[in-house]
Amino acid sequence: MSHGSSPISPKVLIVLGSASDWPVMKEAYATLTKFGVPAEVRVQSAHRTPDEAVQLAKTAAERGIRVIIAAAGMAAHLPGVLASHTTLPVLGVPMAGGILDGLDALLSIVQMPPGIPVGTLAVGKAGAINAALLAVEILALSDEALRSALLEYKARLRESVERGNEEIRKELGQFGS
Repeated sequence: MSHGSSPISPKVLIVLGSASDWPVMKEAYATLTKFGVPAEVRVQSAHRTPDEAVQLAKTAAERGIRVIIAAAGMAAHLPGVLASHTTLPVLGVPMAGGILDGLDALLSIVQMPPGIPVGTLAVGKAGAINAALLAVEILALSDEALRSALLEYKARLRESVERGNEEIRKELGQFGS
């Protein structure tokens, strides 16, 4: 799946270890789409399709990919396998599930051996959204329009906090200071 029907080359590759990761990882895709960043989504397994996963990582840069986001559950090998076959930044998103409800995946991704870095995000939806935002920040290093969009996004976050403060002050009245 690529970004819309546009012929624009994807800049971010989202790799799912299984199609069951999509309900969480579609949040990463949606976040990238909000910033106008074209993304490709693929299902590849470090265990069930290892050769295809390796080939995907090896050819990503030459296809115009600049950042890889990889979802992984339980043993969480996918982000590390991809990272070991590319020089592109790989961001790992641990999936909830398994005996430890995502903690096993989190610990597996965060404990990569020296020389094979994988940026590790939070478990689940928050991790998927933050992985996309981090990918946008990486791309914004060489894209002024993306940098401007990020500044606007951060300004909207600040405004939402201020609106929250105003709502609470109104509710508390004189005791809210």
